[in-house]
Amino acid sequence: MKEIGYPMRQWFFEDSAGRFDIDLGDSYARCGTLAELSVPADMELGYGYDRGGPGLRAQIGELYGGPAGNVVVAHGAQEALYLLYNVLLRPGDRVMTFRPGWQQSWLVPDLLGCAVDVLDLDGDFSIDVDAVRAAAGIGHRLIVLNTPCNPTGRRIPEQTLAELLELVTRLDAYLVLDEEYETDLSGSLAARSDRAISVSGLSKVYGYAGLRLGWMYGPPELMAACAERKHLTTIANSVLSEELASDILARRSGYVRRYQDLISGGRGLLGDWVDGHGARLGLVEPEGTPFAWVHLLTGETSLDFCRRVLETGVLLVPGETLGGSGGFRLSFARPPAVLAEGLARIDTVLHGGTGARIPRQAAKTTTGV
Repeated sequence: MKEIGYPMRQWFFEDSAGRFDIDLGDSYARCGTLAELSVPADMELGYGYDRGGPGLRAQIGELYGGPAGNVVVAHGAQEALYLLYNVLLRPGDRVMTFRPGWQQSWLVPDLLGCAVDVLDLDGDFSIDVDAVRAAAGIGHRLIVLNTPCNPTGRRIPEQTLAELLELVTRLDAYLVLDEEYETDLSGSLAARSDRAISVSGLSKVYGYAGLRLGWMYGPPELMAACAERKHLTTIANSVLSEELASDILARRSGYVRRYQDLISGGRGLLGDWVDGHGARLGLVEPEGTPFAWVHLLTGETSLDFCRRVLETGVLLVPGETLGGSGGFRLSFARPPAVLAEGLARIDTVLHGGTGARIPRQAAKTTTGV
């Protein structure tokens, strides 16, 4: 049996679980509550639909300016991506992806018997299109992209996307776009080309990771194949989650405003804090994400640093858990008082201490992404 090494899972579910009370690590802006939603008390909890209910699929299609036939609803974006890999890939195919990034994009294709080319992003976390062209060739089936990117916070420029789309079209391949942090999906490449597939969901912008509600948008024949493959995994989606998702999307403008307000509020505080640490830290300007990549310039590994910060009761995400190094992901879309307290505790570590260990029973657990 092939062993799966998944540092992100190790960090969230084992190393940090129960050891923090300030969460500057999770990559969504704010968790929603059930009290904010409504669901008919008499709804029947049956099996539902393999592709997702017609009404919900129509709502998602409208986000892209397209039809419900281009949509399949899944148990989170993670399942949507998993289904795509299983439908599109065969042993011997080649996949290209990038790091730091989401490790599923190289682990799952590898488990399916594919050759995976994991390219390092440039120093400014941009994609070197010439390097992609040089690495691409016969047998490449997928190029997997994440924009805006988790964990770098960078958005892929339109010109780069256009060049990569031209490349996959020539190779008879596909672009898979993880667009969980995109607030306007009408401009997605998937809305304009059948060589691009978009994956998104309600976890990040909307703050409902616990609903496990995601989707994919792409060519109808590919979506049909993914729906068939879904019968070998979860069969159908939770009708309760779908009902709640429909309620959320009906009021999406309010959620988007809340997301953007949280981002704008915390970004200034984070910037001032990083500036105050001179040669110790460097900030990568986030482009629409609730988190930022912070370069650690002290010479310490980011994994060791984040372990010391965890002793103060603050959760960060070391770059090593996402295929990177030399920095960490810090989520700044938090209430001002929470963010300020978290940064103050990190200060104690940056100034040579380990900080006060919080009582274990007072710490918060996480689901972590």
